[in-house]
Amino acid sequence: MRSQSTQQQMTRFLSWLCLGIAIPLAPAAFAAPRPTPVSPDRIAQVQSTTKAAAEELNRGIQLIQQGKVGDAIVAFQQATRLDPRLSAAHYNLGLALRQQGQLQPAATAFYQAIQADPNFALAYANLGAALLEGNNAAQAQDYLQRALELDPNLGLAHYNIGLLLELQGSLNKALKAHRTALKHSPNAPEPAYHIGLIYLQKGNTKRAQKAFQQALSINPNYAEVHYNLGSILLNEGKLEDALAAFRRSAEANSNYANAYYAAGLVFMRQRQYQDAQQVLQFARDLYTAQRNSQWANTANQLLEQARNLSQ
Repeated sequence: MRSQSTQQQMTRFLSWLCLGIAIPLAPAAFAAPRPTPVSPDRIAQVQSTTKAAAEELNRGIQLIQQGKVGDAIVAFQQATRLDPRLSAAHYNLGLALRQQGQLQPAATAFYQAIQADPNFALAYANLGAALLEGNNAAQAQDYLQRALELDPNLGLAHYNIGLLLELQGSLNKALKAHRTALKHSPNAPEPAYHIGLIYLQKGNTKRAQKAFQQALSINPNYAEVHYNLGSILLNEGKLEDALAAFRRSAEANSNYANAYYAAGLVFMRQRQYQDAQQVLQFARDLYTAQRNSQWANTANQLLEQARNLSQ
């Protein structure tokens, strides 16, 4: 059983990021092993091992809080070796691995967490997210529904159900799911952001803007939200306001190439071709570094236009 303090620490380490690997569904039921007598020495050994595993888990959480993700992974792995039944260790290992971009090991860790604790709702929700990003929508839905059966108020599960419904084109149902997610997880900006995206798809820019502003009230440094607000303003011809939004997007995430490209579009409309060249070159280089050749080429074409017009 997880102690209250460990459970609280583990919950604070909750990630809203999705993973990307397909894992088979767990069997519906397991055969119960025949009980066998356990010697007093064995009981003492198990207690000692469990205590050591819990210490490694707590050490890993402390390392995460210090920003030492690699060291935390080693601690979580040691905790799982000492006590394979310690589901919190598997779960936090999954989150730490995901933070380092190790997607498949992260998904495996979440799966092992639910093997160790079949009632671990957060682990089901994260595994459902993994399957969703791995284009396995059917199994993703099964795991996410199981998470909600265990905890109907789990915002993360409602959020990922919303993502699944978006992919399926069920926008009204997705809106409902994201609103429910926001209700149960009011400090998470992602549901509000996706509500805004859905309203954009439906052509309702006023409601989209309202949702984006709600997301920013939760996280003022949400680069994608600033970018989408800027895109709305650009389409409305409000160039200075759009440029300010794109600037805030780039300030929130200096590697967000879309923000620089969009700023280049504004400068082109304003006939400020020197400024356009500067941001478009930066956007092109970022797209290239991120191996997004299509947009790197698009940025380069617009860059050449700016160069020609500045002569």
